[in-house]
Amino acid sequence: MTNRPVRQNACVIRTMDGATAAGLLAGAVLDAALGDPRRGHPVAVFGARAAALEKRIYRDSRLAGIAYTTICVGAATAAGLLAERMTRSSPVARTAVTAAATWAVLGGTTLAREGAMMARALEDGDLAAARARLPHLCGRDPSRLDAAELARGTVESVAENTSDAVVAPLVWGAVFGVPGLLGYRAVNTLDAMVGHRSPRYARFGWASARLDDVANYVPARLTALLTAGLAGLAGGSPRRTAAVVIRDGHRHPSPNSGRCEAAFAGALGVRLGGVNDYGGRVEHRPELGDGPRPGPSDIPRSVRLARAVSYASVGLAVVARLALGWARRRNGR
Repeated sequence: MTNRPVRQNACVIRTMDGATAAGLLAGAVLDAALGDPRRGHPVAVFGARAAALEKRIYRDSRLAGIAYTTICVGAATAAGLLAERMTRSSPVARTAVTAAATWAVLGGTTLAREGAMMARALEDGDLAAARARLPHLCGRDPSRLDAAELARGTVESVAENTSDAVVAPLVWGAVFGVPGLLGYRAVNTLDAMVGHRSPRYARFGWASARLDDVANYVPARLTALLTAGLAGLAGGSPRRTAAVVIRDGHRHPSPNSGRCEAAFAGALGVRLGGVNDYGGRVEHRPELGDGPRPGPSDIPRSVRLARAVSYASVGLAVVARLALGWARRRNGR
């Protein structure tokens, strides 16, 4: 008699972990099939609300930035906790909610589409169209970039966003479910909004930028590991890719982006890095990798590699969630 509640709890844990794992997989399938909605994207809605809050509480201080980050990330995470609480007795509802959240936070399909459109524009020699597309991928000023620099910006963006838009949300979703998915996306969105080193956000955006560094530490290194393992799909060598990551990954000013970009540089056999102009804010990035600068033909290779890393991370997230549930049931006994 005394073991019945324990067994019932273990059964509930097993069912809900299975539901969460199924939701992660279903959400990834939805992203692959549909991509991002053109209107009313949940992340865009969150960004609009965060921008409105920034106007109200902005001060040129770290303390104000900490409060801003806490409110925004806390609200997103609380929404996830509420969603899980409301579905704690229904595996079907838990699967549906997790699938919806996963689809909302993933961006791998849209990233691949943007890369493909950039490649077509450059292959057609349409620099105007290519320059118009670059802001969909990164924040650099495209007005004076030539085809080579547009290709470099695209490959670097594909590398970085494979981690930010796919691997990282799946890692946090596998560990913490819906709160992890929504909380991570809030962190990453705030970093894109206020985390850059401009005069306005040097202090106010400090907390968002540092929190994003922490949230992406493990996912970025997992992205580099998966990229090395799958380098052969892009014509590269796993061993050579790993060597480039070890040699160059730490040279980037970001503790995380450098690992992803170095991995893609090694897998593609190209050289990334250089001068980036962010609308008057110029940054000199160290070179990563060996070989020539990437060209238009390297963009489809980077997209193919990104897709492979994305699919692998989906499988790992599902397995990890099931394994965590098994570990909890074992410890509960």
